[in-house]
Amino acid sequence: MHDNSARIEARVARALRDRLRPAIYRRSVPATVAAWDAPGEPVSFPAAVANEFVPITEGTAWGRPWGTTWFAIDAAVPEGWSGAPELVVDLGFIPTQPGFQCEGLAYDEAGNVVKALESRNMYVPLRAGAGGPERIYVEAASNPDIGAGWSFAPTALGSLRTAGEEPLYRLGAVRICERDETVFALERDVDVLLDTALALDRSSARRAGILRALDRFLDMLDFDDISGSATEARGELEAVLSATGARANHEVVAVGHAHIDSAWLWPVRETKRKVARTFSNVLALMEEDPDFVFAASSAQQYDWLRETQPALFDRVRSRVAEGRFVPVGGMWVESDVNLPGGEALVRQFLLGKRFFMEQFGYESRIAWLPDSFGYSPALPQIVMAAGCDRFLTQKPSWNEVNRMPHHTFLWEGLDGSRVLTHFPPVDTYNSDLSAAELDRAARQHAEKGISDQSLVPFGYGNGGGGPTREMLATARRKRDLDGSARVRMGHPEEFYDEVEHTLVDPPVWRGEMYLEFHRGTYTSQARTKLGNRRCEHLLREAELWATTAALRKGYEYPADALRRAWETVLLQQFHDILPGSSIAWVHEEAERNYALVQAQLESVVTDALNALGATTGHSESVLANAAPVSLAGIPPMSVGTPVAPAPVQATTREDGSVDLANSHLSARISADGTLSSLVDRESGREIIPPGTSGNVFELFRDTPNQWDAWDIDKSYRNTPVELGGPRSVRVEGGGVVVEREVGRSHVSQRIALVEHALEIETTVQWRESQRLLKLGFPIDVHTDHAASEVQFGHVHRPTHTNTSWDDARFETFAHRWVRLEERDFGVTIANDRTYGRDITRHPRLGGGTYSLVRESLLRAPRFPDPDADQGEHVFRHSVVAGDLQRGIAEGYRLNLPLRGATAAVRPIVAVDSPGVLVEAVKLAEDGSGDLVVRMYESQGARATASLSCSVPCQSPTRTDLLERDLEQQPDDPWTLHLRPFELATVRLRPARAVGEREEPR
Repeated sequence: MHDNSARIEARVARALRDRLRPAIYRRSVPATVAAWDAPGEPVSFPAAVANEFVPITEGTAWGRPWGTTWFAIDAAVPEGWSGAPELVVDLGFIPTQPGFQCEGLAYDEAGNVVKALESRNMYVPLRAGAGGPERIYVEAASNPDIGAGWSFAPTALGSLRTAGEEPLYRLGAVRICERDETVFALERDVDVLLDTALALDRSSARRAGILRALDRFLDMLDFDDISGSATEARGELEAVLSATGARANHEVVAVGHAHIDSAWLWPVRETKRKVARTFSNVLALMEEDPDFVFAASSAQQYDWLRETQPALFDRVRSRVAEGRFVPVGGMWVESDVNLPGGEALVRQFLLGKRFFMEQFGYESRIAWLPDSFGYSPALPQIVMAAGCDRFLTQKPSWNEVNRMPHHTFLWEGLDGSRVLTHFPPVDTYNSDLSAAELDRAARQHAEKGISDQSLVPFGYGNGGGGPTREMLATARRKRDLDGSARVRMGHPEEFYDEVEHTLVDPPVWRGEMYLEFHRGTYTSQARTKLGNRRCEHLLREAELWATTAALRKGYEYPADALRRAWETVLLQQFHDILPGSSIAWVHEEAERNYALVQAQLESVVTDALNALGATTGHSESVLANAAPVSLAGIPPMSVGTPVAPAPVQATTREDGSVDLANSHLSARISADGTLSSLVDRESGREIIPPGTSGNVFELFRDTPNQWDAWDIDKSYRNTPVELGGPRSVRVEGGGVVVEREVGRSHVSQRIALVEHALEIETTVQWRESQRLLKLGFPIDVHTDHAASEVQFGHVHRPTHTNTSWDDARFETFAHRWVRLEERDFGVTIANDRTYGRDITRHPRLGGGTYSLVRESLLRAPRFPDPDADQGEHVFRHSVVAGDLQRGIAEGYRLNLPLRGATAAVRPIVAVDSPGVLVEAVKLAEDGSGDLVVRMYESQGARATASLSCSVPCQSPTRTDLLERDLEQQPDDPWTLHLRPFELATVRLRPARAVGEREEPR
């Protein structure tokens, strides 16, 4: 049978390609086409159609990079056609993935959106029957194929500045076609059966039966009259199509999906149009198939649709009300969840969920993040506190070494919160419901025999058009088809409901879901990461002072301005913007946006402090401290007088080294600019291990095997670039200045002592290509793990490589600090902008081990932005010995610098436990004027803290992250009992009426 089966397979495949698919359209005639090129950015439908359109013919070049061409197509259906008339438009699509090339959006003559045009979805339905010409307008985007088959070749097409003007496409055929529904159904029958057979074992009786039926069917089909013989020929396939008994008893719940990156190999501007195109396709399919359910996340994308296509948005709203168009996720965008700060992740859910509830009256229980580059251990608590108890991801299937052991499980976070998590075993969020994918889902499902069900998101993503009518037809045929997993189109929430019923004792995964891939995203596009870090901290500061001024002085709280600033920052935390994996255009725009947000927030801070009578300025006698910890002796979140800093003595030695000393630390900077000694005077401990040096630059060749801007491969360690000595080391202004060349780049450092910290400011003029720059600090601490700050806490990661899981974690992320500690001594390395690093253990001279922390400063990938990070960058790091509280405070000092003021201001709220940190002080989102305070336990220990407020207010209530009162309230609302790393949100109502609290608490 083997030789015969191969013959049948080839025969059927050719018949599909050369006979059946061409026969879906019985006949066709050419349409008349004219075109108008928009000279700059995209324009509206009324603005476009008011222009003069020039006739254009098949084969004509069109579309400069990132341009827009409008086509006016006149289509008259000929007399005598009985099939469904459609306009088939080939914009000149290229043989690459849908969504990574030209796309179009079709309008009727009145300006109503009909549907989109993509490379695998090229039709527009026409009005039934013959008659006068029907005009269709197509807004065609000539987006370049940046990926170019994932060759990762550097390209100038990623920026308008360098993309050029040469047309990218040639118009293909534009024809009016008569569609034969019977032939289409037959084509789907044959395609599904052949695909199913090819996925079965070659010795399978079911495979043999399908192939024999297909062979007989082809003998019956008249190739000269496919339309006329289709119905009878289909009968030969009825038996094999109706054979039930789905393979392995596995059922997939197929949820329509179209993963649209909010920016990536295209700018945000283009994503707005991708959303309209995809959603219009989905709405058109819903009119044809009552079982079709589609899920889309990202409130930002719905908001874009509301702004740019209000009529289309209203159609979406109607389908949401029916339960068929499902706003999943609840976040503003599908953000990265490693690099954003804790409060930013809170706002992703706060703004996202409020939008969905206000616009649709819908609240999703599912946090939907299929494509983020690893998942912070802080996320389960945030998800749960935002009103979601379900989570979906797909990306861990990309792991290079270790496979996740579960597909449906409870994910437990830092504080012990657990969220029901599904990790679809189909291993894709862009399925086309092929037999190979469904077989993979059934075969890989880790919980088989307990819960034989998984979810499959299907549809072309990234502007590829989402699900197609071919996919829906495939799903119907595979509802219970012998040889295939069962396919049921359904609602994602219903899937989770069923899983909860069947999987009564789910397995548990504890801690972060580290992605063994894309580790370079902790470092790529350093300016974007800096902008995010600055804006996150400025937002905290602006909200704090604006809230204080509003409640104390009647200052008008700038809610709209703050919300707009948050929306910008949250958008740019999207998982291809903040991680640095987008084209140059995206990052250029992000940097401009960050600059605007920073200027706006600085204005808010200034106005608020002025309203408080603490006019901002350059005074150092009175300083504003927005941090939740004391800095320079100024209490948290207040304005006051700093304590005098410890004086620093600088001494140059005969060998060219320089000693720096104050009452807390003594340091020696060697003649080569490295740190040969750093002594903590309080403990008497030397921080630098014997025979080593700190503040050491290392430059490596950085040529990933696959995804340039995304990846750092472990092999980088094998190719260090030899570096020379410094150009100069000199004492200047109480510190040491070191100048050196690193490769082709210039580096200048200022090293100084600031109280308990050795602070290093590093300025890099970066001129490298495919290089990785690290700054290393050996720490004389014997430990097998390191603590890294994450959102609302810290995570302990092993620094050894006992297991393959440990070994794969060779580059990790942290926020403002990492820490190494023994039982009675610890050292923290803080930063103001870096996220990536590696931390390793090494044998210590004299016995034991020490830890080496190497901060990843800069990369220079060539794709997708060939000029990534060229130019100047300034980094600040500090090394501080002492307890964890001191290390945490140092992280705040570098990221929330004190600012000059003129008068003292008491904190609006305070907590009396040093381990409980206030992360946000703001007014409520509902405009009530209520005070909202968010705090968390920071040290991994149980804590009891008393909350106080310096303005009259009622007793506080505990709320969720959406500022809704929790059902259970503590007996003493002013006292918080927190478990390790627990996040708490409290709402206080300022006294406004008789009988309310008259005194501050």
